[in-house]
Amino acid sequence: MRQKKWRGTALFVMVLMALGLTVGLRLYGSGLQTATAALSASAPQSGTASSATPAPSGTTATQSPATATATTSVNGTVEQTPYGPIQVSVTFTGRTITSVKELQAPNDRNRSVEINNSAEPILLQEVLNSQSARIDTVSGATYTSEGYAQSVQSAIDKL
Repeated sequence: MRQKKWRGTALFVMVLMALGLTVGLRLYGSGLQTATAALSASAPQSGTASSATPAPSGTTATQSPATATATTSVNGTVEQTPYGPIQVSVTFTGRTITSVKELQAPNDRNRSVEINNSAEPILLQEVLNSQSARIDTVSGATYTSEGYAQSVQSAIDKL
């Protein structure tokens, strides 16, 4: 008699665990694919800029003959974080964000460089997906995420 009551509870717990594991792995797996794709596209530029020399601010426009849509690169402001400055350049085709490149990144310690190198591709993908600076903060890289978003927003505002 007692075993029948327990069987329903155990089945319920197992279904919840399976559902949670399935959803968790799906979310985790999609994050890894996104981060890997973005990392391969932008890894050489990450964390290489010096914090001593700010990158020039401004815009550059080029016209593609095939599409006749202007491609414009706009440098965002240099945002100071507790671990160093961060600045991005946002490339627009028309009003669409097509690329974000870090010009400066926190590099005061090896750990800051590691954190930035893992967060930058995720932040890049967030900006490309949202087409704005309204992005989720990367866990463990809160200051970098906030500085990145502020620099992206300043570039959008300059456009």
